[in-house]
Amino acid sequence: MSEVLEVARRARTAAAGLAPLPRKDKDAALHAMADALLEHVDRVLAANAEDVTAGRASGTSEALLDRLSLTRERVEAMADGLRHVATLPDPVGEVVRGSSLPNGLELRQVRVPLGVVGIVYEARPNVTVDAAGLCLKSGNAVLLRGSASAYRSNTALVDVLATAATAAGMPADSIQLVPGTDRSSVKELMQARGLVDVLIPRGGAGLISTVVSESQVPVIETGVGNCTVYVDAGADLDKAVAIVVDAKTTRPSVCNAAETLLVHADAAAAFLPVAVEALRAKGVTLHTDARAAAYDSSAVPATDEDWAAEYLSLDLAVGVVDSLDDAVAHIRRWGSGHTEAIVTRDVDAARRFVKSLDSAAVMVNASTRFTDGAEFGFGAEIGISTQKLHARGPMGLPELTSTTYVVTGDGHVRG
Repeated sequence: MSEVLEVARRARTAAAGLAPLPRKDKDAALHAMADALLEHVDRVLAANAEDVTAGRASGTSEALLDRLSLTRERVEAMADGLRHVATLPDPVGEVVRGSSLPNGLELRQVRVPLGVVGIVYEARPNVTVDAAGLCLKSGNAVLLRGSASAYRSNTALVDVLATAATAAGMPADSIQLVPGTDRSSVKELMQARGLVDVLIPRGGAGLISTVVSESQVPVIETGVGNCTVYVDAGADLDKAVAIVVDAKTTRPSVCNAAETLLVHADAAAAFLPVAVEALRAKGVTLHTDARAAAYDSSAVPATDEDWAAEYLSLDLAVGVVDSLDDAVAHIRRWGSGHTEAIVTRDVDAARRFVKSLDSAAVMVNASTRFTDGAEFGFGAEIGISTQKLHARGPMGLPELTSTTYVVTGDGHVRG
């Protein structure tokens, strides 16, 4: 048996031991994992520094280096995330629905763990901690396959987390790093049907497409974030500028950052000069259509590639539209179904915008950056699903469960 299949086999054994554990035991393990992160922060940062140095030497973009980089504050935030997950309700055992049937049988639909969850992700070491914590709390064993660029960071993190969890009484092999740094180990994981219950890819379009198209294991598809902010004719322009700047610049390398700005023609003359100045001050390069270019002489002409782009950088595609319907049509053509936002004082316009779109999240007078498991009160998130089956939007603890029907009778027979 290959190394990948061996860790999957061990994870399956661990999952059987995790499923019946009470909440108090899992919460104690989460606190122990958080303590261990803080105790070993220097070791984690040293490993991460090696990854960042290697990435910079190989020409990795600044956006990806930002995703890869850890600081003491980021490690502390990851530990805080584990503690927060411990405060959340345990979904395992929750009764989704129940009834007494006419024949006297008692029927309950109960949440149960998925089993073994595989996560395939790119240069985001924080995903290692988030996924480990959420999977453990929801009673799942987790197989973590990060990118080669974060291998040292992930090795250190998984060793710290797994050691702490096992010492706190969790089954051995509940948290494992998938061995290997080349594509063959990902391929083996995708073929481990029967050992792995579900795969969740997190990363760029290429990674997600590969896992969705090639995996023999069921996949929960997380999507790229080509997110749009639409400034309506009825917008409060000061609020619109603040929302656009926040959505684009607070952390441009993440999937909930805005990549496109659409402005109603009736608001363009008042809004765009102020917005362009504010975005330029933050170092944003604008890629504009002909009408928006009138407000920024140094803008780059927008192409079809720009409208479709998830830049993950300080770049923003900007267009002027004649109506809300035109904005919706643009988003439906070019958007990725992740998050869209409307800025408006017109309640009817907001309602039409929400009802007309088919995205996992729609914001009204708020930044796209709020599409996040922690911001939604879910604790950390396992990913943001843009598909429509099983889970959609930020995936918290309930999305890491399935259900079992429990039927209780008193000697009932059907014949």
